[in-house]
Amino acid sequence: MTVAEIIRRLEAKYGPQQRSRLEAVSELILTIISQNTSDANSRPAFRALLEAFTDWHQVAEAKPEEIAAAIRAGGLEHIKARRIKLALSEILRQRGRLDLDFLRDMPLDEAKAWLRRLPGVGPKTAACVLLFSLDMPALPVDTHVYRVARRLGLVSAKASAEKAHDILESLVPDGDVLRFHLLLIEHGRRMCTARRPDCPQCPLLEGCPFGQSAFYGSGS
Repeated sequence: MTVAEIIRRLEAKYGPQQRSRLEAVSELILTIISQNTSDANSRPAFRALLEAFTDWHQVAEAKPEEIAAAIRAGGLEHIKARRIKLALSEILRQRGRLDLDFLRDMPLDEAKAWLRRLPGVGPKTAACVLLFSLDMPALPVDTHVYRVARRLGLVSAKASAEKAHDILESLVPDGDVLRFHLLLIEHGRRMCTARRPDCPQCPLLEGCPFGQSAFYGSGS
């Protein structure tokens, strides 16, 4: 099944998906807070951080324990607080201000590499900043995207989540990256769940090796 057909079928099932837009530094901080936690916890933690500090410069100057106290709802607050402070400090050291819009003018691979040199920034976090804030065709691979892509056979079962970023970016047209990402997340949350996926009702069953095996008992 082609990427275009996957998008068409999932949009027919769930409708067009949207995501709120933040400026790039805010997206970076939100994504760090969201590491290893759910939106239900990370969003309140992010809002609490915004309420506790005037701006990101104040966060950069704060003590890690002060940041941790504000983002406690997101879990792993001490680790994330250190990452946030170090990332903001490094942006300031290199750029002189807290602004990542310059990345828009870089080739995608260079922009990814620049972000990944920041403390606590891996491939998913870098891709979130580039895609959601800067309209660059980086494809974040979270647990839902990784699971659904592997089940569909788009990514080898042996490929790591990190490698899946490059594989999926090579398959998905630049203009469809955001739609594809959001639709796979929605599908992973609602139907292609980690446990007890609803394969009989899946709009992708026809082209899904995992679903064919689970539903019809074919394959290994």
